[in-house]
Amino acid sequence: MDFAGRDIVSTEDLNKEDILHVLDVSAKMEEMVEKERISTLLADKMVAIIFLEPSTRTMLSFVTAANRLSAKVIQVAGAKSSSAAKGESLSDTARTVEGYVDCIVIRQSQIGGARVVADAVDVPVINAGDGSSQHPTQALLDMYTMQKEIGTVEGLTIGMVGDLKFGRTVHSLSYALSHFNPTYHYCSPKELSMPDKIVSDMKDRGIDVKISNSMEDALKADIIYMTRIQRERFDDPAAYEKLKGSYVLTRDILKKAKKDVLIMHPLPRVDEIATDVDELPNAAYFRQAHNGVYLRMALLALVLDRA
Repeated sequence: MDFAGRDIVSTEDLNKEDILHVLDVSAKMEEMVEKERISTLLADKMVAIIFLEPSTRTMLSFVTAANRLSAKVIQVAGAKSSSAAKGESLSDTARTVEGYVDCIVIRQSQIGGARVVADAVDVPVINAGDGSSQHPTQALLDMYTMQKEIGTVEGLTIGMVGDLKFGRTVHSLSYALSHFNPTYHYCSPKELSMPDKIVSDMKDRGIDVKISNSMEDALKADIIYMTRIQRERFDDPAAYEKLKGSYVLTRDILKKAKKDVLIMHPLPRVDEIATDVDELPNAAYFRQAHNGVYLRMALLALVLDRA
């Protein structure tokens, strides 16, 4: 279970013991923040945080995580502010940045691009979003949230609702939770259904998978995991207009759900959760976003051999 120097590219690369260890270290990081706010654990380390796609939560929580561990941060925010705008390849960017830092955190639009970066360098690489493919740190912070809110990640039924085709968060979460005997309700428009490969992989792992276009099925779950219809993934604006607003979680709809159903969302929200749901004690999505700092602190410390 040695994470030193390890790349965090896909949740498919993580086994059950890996995930439990990350969750345990995340809890320790949260305790540390509550006690001392700033640690010097990574005071001698440099971290590159390169975001070639838009981000608020992931980028800021990684910067916060590095700062809370006293690492020095160099940052690229936006493809237009990097040599990607000049046509530089991901591998050339990575090989250049490798000479400056001890770890690279990268978000970019190319499916498989994080693996390209990881293969090009010797320093650890953390995937902060890989086109419409993977978002491993989001899945891990989702599981940390489940553990805190419910007390376990074992044997949960989770309804994933919305854009399951392009939703990299639900792709990563499906693989990460698969080690813990879950039941999945995949709820989406037909055009945005979970990729066949992921459904097949889950069934091969013996997981009970239910597929529907009705949100009523997802209401039977322990967790409702809402996602937005992602306008930026559509080539045809008319196709997006047709599908946006397909599912909206409201207080009235929640009357049909379990009383204590946990409501999650990777954010940003557009219109898929009514704002008056925010006041409910089981609406966890902002707490979920805050947990990203502790999880990302844990990963930085682990891959840099300080945890």
